[in-house]
Amino acid sequence: MSVISATLADSSTMLRRNFRHATRNPVAMFNALLMPLVLMFLMVYILGDAFNVGVNYIDYATPGLILTTICYGIGPTATAVNSDMTTGLINRLRVMSVSRAAVLNAHVIVTTLRSLVAIAFIIGVAFLMGFRPSANFLEWLGVIGIVVLTTVAIGWLTVAFGLAAKSPEGAGFAAVPLMLLPFLSSAFAPADKMGPGARQFAEYQPFTSIIETLRGLLTGTASAGSAIAAVAWCLGLTLIGYLWARAAFTKRV
Repeated sequence: MSVISATLADSSTMLRRNFRHATRNPVAMFNALLMPLVLMFLMVYILGDAFNVGVNYIDYATPGLILTTICYGIGPTATAVNSDMTTGLINRLRVMSVSRAAVLNAHVIVTTLRSLVAIAFIIGVAFLMGFRPSANFLEWLGVIGIVVLTTVAIGWLTVAFGLAAKSPEGAGFAAVPLMLLPFLSSAFAPADKMGPGARQFAEYQPFTSIIETLRGLLTGTASAGSAIAAVAWCLGLTLIGYLWARAAFTKRV
């Protein structure tokens, strides 16, 4: 059996294992949905009229809520990765010669699928609240592509956080900065309406270009510049997270 086929077989085994764990822990999905839903109702029905964004506020906020949904769903991944390391599971797998890449790949895939389910639910609620995108079929494909790239990038960073942490509790806390970044972007208010310092940070941090690309695709006004920046950020963050995770995994085992 070649190295690639062995890795794929091991990834399939680990993926089934992680799926079983996910189905036995519905709280992870609930947490991924609860805060985005609370934010959606808070921002649209309570604070939305305070922002002059030039369009229906639910149309403006939905791309940011999509990214927020991704970020709020990563906590269980960081905790699960760290638990695998600290409970001795990895040592048992090493004796069985299970591919190291398979262990990490399975966590990223489950995180991505869980996030996509949560995002579909959030978009459905947004439609009920008046969300009316003007995207065509190709633009919707672009939205899906950017969402998947973003989820994979954040998933690898989360796996790296989980491996670097000393305990499952510390792993969950390490993911908090990623949860906060959408609030320091153009997710809920235009960056040019922010104060000095916050405005510059919001304009140049990776989530803003991703959100603006999603917003442009959903409204049929996508900018090639923001799309290229978003894809570049996603690929760069994926590479950083992957290399960091592999290095941390190798160091700990």
